[in-house]
Amino acid sequence: MGYSTNPSFNPPLISIIILCATVYTIPLISAVGYPINVWPKPTIFNWSRPQAIPLSPNFTISAPPHRYLTPAVQRYLRQILTEHHRPLVSPPLNLTSAPPLATLTVTVSDAASPLTHGVNESYSLTIPCAGGAAALDAATPWGAMRGLETFSQLVYSNPSRAACGLYISDAPLFAHRGIMLDTSRNYFGIGDLLRLIRAISMNKLNVFHWHITDSHSFPLVVPSEPELAAKGAYGEEMMYTAADVQTVVEYGMEFGVRVIPEIDMPAHTGSWGEAYPDIVTCANKFWWPAESDWTDRLAAEPGTGQLNPLNPKTYEVVKNVVNDVVSMFPDQFYHAGADEITPNCWKIDPLIQAFLSKNGTLSQILETFVNSTLPYIVSLNRTVIYWEDVLLDANVKVSPSFLPRENVILQSWNSGPINVKKIVDSGYRAIVSSSDFYYLDCGHGDFIGNDSEYNLPPGTDQGQGGSWCGPFKTWQTIYNYDITYGLTEEESKLVIGGEAALWSEQADWTVLDARVWPRGAAMGEALWSGNRDEMGNKRFAEATDRLSEWRWRMVTRGIGAEPIQPLWCIKNPGMCNTVHPF
Repeated sequence: MGYSTNPSFNPPLISIIILCATVYTIPLISAVGYPINVWPKPTIFNWSRPQAIPLSPNFTISAPPHRYLTPAVQRYLRQILTEHHRPLVSPPLNLTSAPPLATLTVTVSDAASPLTHGVNESYSLTIPCAGGAAALDAATPWGAMRGLETFSQLVYSNPSRAACGLYISDAPLFAHRGIMLDTSRNYFGIGDLLRLIRAISMNKLNVFHWHITDSHSFPLVVPSEPELAAKGAYGEEMMYTAADVQTVVEYGMEFGVRVIPEIDMPAHTGSWGEAYPDIVTCANKFWWPAESDWTDRLAAEPGTGQLNPLNPKTYEVVKNVVNDVVSMFPDQFYHAGADEITPNCWKIDPLIQAFLSKNGTLSQILETFVNSTLPYIVSLNRTVIYWEDVLLDANVKVSPSFLPRENVILQSWNSGPINVKKIVDSGYRAIVSSSDFYYLDCGHGDFIGNDSEYNLPPGTDQGQGGSWCGPFKTWQTIYNYDITYGLTEEESKLVIGGEAALWSEQADWTVLDARVWPRGAAMGEALWSGNRDEMGNKRFAEATDRLSEWRWRMVTRGIGAEPIQPLWCIKNPGMCNTVHPF
């Protein structure tokens, strides 16, 4: 399959021309501290005498040759020379009388460093006001990419000029900073995924967690098991071939973004049943039988089916899938799912019924599955990520003895800081995706067609509006979340980072950008340099104008990020705040 026929987002040209042609007047003292800001905010940003320097029309970037850094340098050079960005608020910067800035010299200490978890992304940037060359010094090519993004945000206007007389020293707080996208419930074209990766990179995030398959569809063409996609995808035009995957992975490398695949199992596998009905229990059943309690459901939502761990054929198919996915995705992390085992889906299977009748348990069945698959994935030189359920579920879970801490990372999504603490207290590394803070799909109701929650009399408490994880997670909610809340310093070391997640029951390519951005950017800054100022106070108020400016720049770069305020607010600094506590 080729690129998506869905058009990439293009901001309305007329509105851009009008806004760019407008001159804004601001006070001498900016509400955001500096006349130009970088998102995410650098850890150290020294600019004692803010000025600007013209950019030479022959400006160049000098950098060591590298398979992925070289195309990044070429990309940023084109952007710097042609973007001519006009901020919403014109920076009150005087131009120096020095010759134009002619060169950015990039040096890399360890050019051979691979893009893996924990890679050094630090850099320093110096832009003099005396002309000559700016200097970007990075530990690795991936740190150089972060520095190039910073430099690009310091260039503006037409003709182009750059902020000067400044020094930045920067490095992330957390090594793992990502966006998760579900492409099973609704399909997203390759062009949409590449645009997402581009936005991930410009926000200095470094992981695209690709939740590829689920009960609803199996869009990935697995070479050794082609029938899974042939029968499990929504259609021929809604599949991801090996060539598509290579395009996404290589594009990620050029943007310093790791692509981590997730093949969720043993639950969330109803789509496997189209090709292999004998290895899937309760496939194509009605998800919540009539006149039954919630505890009698067959799935957490419409779309039933779980792999049968007691059928030997299951492992033949699973190992073929795992082997091919590992071959397509070179990253050291492999996400194996293991969330939301629904007991009754297994209980209706005759093999499992026989096992349970001999005093076996569902947890033992899950342990059988994990013990039959985890060692194989690890043998392929992968660290395995599971959703927290595999250890913390109230009904079906495995003993920690089946989950070696050196090979397993757990991703939290329930109960906020409570489950994060349970994970690290058990000695596991944690990725935080708490639904109370980081679920981007929340607050849009539900997709059940005849849900009576929407037929309440006027004046009735509407609750969460049908959304199990409502309300909507605002950018402020996301920005202010401390993912190590309630942990000791030692416990916090096991939290490797966080991911904002977009589940796609009610999302597809038409709303992708606005659902993720700029809320994903808010998480990006919190995970890169934190959400507090030098005094330890939350800086969300100070971040508002900066995020409005950054959101606008994302829009001009082709990312359909939604606005966070009326344009009037940033043109009238402080007027959209309140002096009264809520």
